[in-house]
Amino acid sequence: MSSNGERNPLLEINFQIPFDRIRAEHVEPAIHELVADAQTRLEAVAAETHPRTFENTMRAVDRMTERLDFAMSVVKHLESVATTPELRAAHNAVQPAVSAFYSSIPLNEGLWKAVQQYAGTEEAKGLTGTRQRFLTKTMEDFRRHGAELDPAGKARLEALDVELSQVTTKFAENVLDSTNQFELIVTEESELAGLPPTAVAAARASAESKGAKGWRFTLQAPSYLALMTYLDSAPIREQVYRAFATRSTAGAHDNRVILSRILELRREKAKLLGFGSFADLVLEDRMAHTGEHAKKFLTELKGRTEARFHAENEELAQFGGRELAPWDIAYFAEKQRAALYDFDEEALRPYFPLERVVDGMFETVQRLYGIRVTERPGAPVWHPDVKVYGIYDRDATLLGAFYADWYPRETKRGGAWMDAFITGLPEKGGFTPHLGLMCGNLTPPVDGRPALLTHRDVQTIFHEFGHLLHHCLSRVELRSLAGVSVAWDFVELPSQIMENWTWEREALDLFAQQYQTGEPIPEELFQKMNRARNFRSANAQMRQLGFGFVDLALHIDYDPARDGEVIEYSRRILQPFSPTPLPPEHAMIASFTHLFASPVGYGAGYYSYKWAEVLDADAFTRFRETGIFSREVGIEFREKILARGDSEDPAELYRAFMGRDPELNALLERSGLVSNA
Repeated sequence: MSSNGERNPLLEINFQIPFDRIRAEHVEPAIHELVADAQTRLEAVAAETHPRTFENTMRAVDRMTERLDFAMSVVKHLESVATTPELRAAHNAVQPAVSAFYSSIPLNEGLWKAVQQYAGTEEAKGLTGTRQRFLTKTMEDFRRHGAELDPAGKARLEALDVELSQVTTKFAENVLDSTNQFELIVTEESELAGLPPTAVAAARASAESKGAKGWRFTLQAPSYLALMTYLDSAPIREQVYRAFATRSTAGAHDNRVILSRILELRREKAKLLGFGSFADLVLEDRMAHTGEHAKKFLTELKGRTEARFHAENEELAQFGGRELAPWDIAYFAEKQRAALYDFDEEALRPYFPLERVVDGMFETVQRLYGIRVTERPGAPVWHPDVKVYGIYDRDATLLGAFYADWYPRETKRGGAWMDAFITGLPEKGGFTPHLGLMCGNLTPPVDGRPALLTHRDVQTIFHEFGHLLHHCLSRVELRSLAGVSVAWDFVELPSQIMENWTWEREALDLFAQQYQTGEPIPEELFQKMNRARNFRSANAQMRQLGFGFVDLALHIDYDPARDGEVIEYSRRILQPFSPTPLPPEHAMIASFTHLFASPVGYGAGYYSYKWAEVLDADAFTRFRETGIFSREVGIEFREKILARGDSEDPAELYRAFMGRDPELNALLERSGLVSNA
């Protein structure tokens, strides 16, 4: 109970989350109570006196942290989208205890013995399918997380996990604070030359929101990308580029020492658990299995991309007529693209009003999977802009619901993401509904116009919705193997495959309509967009490969004594993947939240974006061959991929859908790089 007698809203799993009642003061008492509750459940499994069964051992393990998981997901979410000093302090205060508890689960000798005892029963030996996979993966996971360490080793591992949780949280906070710290106020309209009207209007609205005169630019994605791509003023582009590339490297928000510490802790953890590197520890149960295998995959793609990469950069330098700096690349590339294809991405914006894009996306999945998505008004939300939707099956069964938060705010972290609050589980005649969320940082409505998106924004929305479908269409009986709880090099398949529909005329005609007239994208503009699709695709691919290589280098090879300071080391690794020389202060690794904002995250796993791109390009060939709205292929994808979570080895799930292993050429063809194969 709180001081006014109200029950703490974080203590119950509630399908309609009471965001209107959750306050920072609820966090610490609720989380401490829920950690104690989960500990009691754990001890009950360990102390079970009845004969070991799947129900009293494995299912109990699967569900023992359910209430704590839910509450922490809500707290972490609010800290990401509506942070306050009080909420951040409360989140940071509970983080050590929560991290210590989760780390202690596989280290609990009684629980480990209980799982081993069950594994020795006749029932366990007769398990098949999902239950057999859960037992096997649980035992492997316990071993990988220290179940067989001696007491001193277990204590050290627990301490490592607690510190990793703390320093990665601090890393993320520093990136947010450093990003928000920068603003550029332009007072002379002449300095805005080149910017599209949407960016000018957004900058003016941003200035007004701060009580400033003129136009305000920030390092948040919509503002930063528009400025770097279109602004004629090279000195301003340089100033903003340098601010972006050096985020979290100075003052109170400096991540350099924290970054080194994260790598040090990860190295020690891997060594303690008997692995050659953190990459090998992380990848053992993923499709790549080892860091070297992931590196080999990236190396093969690099070899098939490099020649075109260098050619593209020579062509751009010739077009620019001078040696280009990093802050020139996006600007001159956009000019070159317009010259080559007579295509300006801004010309598409009027055809992508947010609400119609969202409606068209829902229509797309209705045709493919037989589901219906409609708004569910009236639910409490954390900000007035947030919407809530329900996903219904053909028989009107509620499969799941989700929150959508589209626009940037200073209290919200950058980027786009999906997350889960509740995983639906079997009940009589079906499953309880799932609950998730998707967030973006899209250009908001301004000057009476709706939110008008770039085509890249449209792809982002479809991508995150693909993750949501993976969660909400799950039909797996165990939480631990349901929805997006799959190998990280498989998790991007359902999201990335959705992006394909944003390039197809038949799909675009469902939603790409001029916001004032309702006219579809003119055929000439559509053809230009497609011709320009693979413009500098080798650069786009090399950029992602560079991130993958630096990630693996830091988590396999990096030795500070031999390789020196981590920022400089990372810059050396990234240089061959950059179209221009990187400035000596370039330090993007200090704000690379994908790798360092959580104890594992995409650490040693960034390659998985490209891995999943190979899968999605290959898998989409089935839709291309039979019709992009083929209900038959859609239902197969739903039943064999989306519904199955991690209930079977992902390589087997992929083979079940495609009838074979993935092939690299589909991605190279889609990217226009097959001639270099």
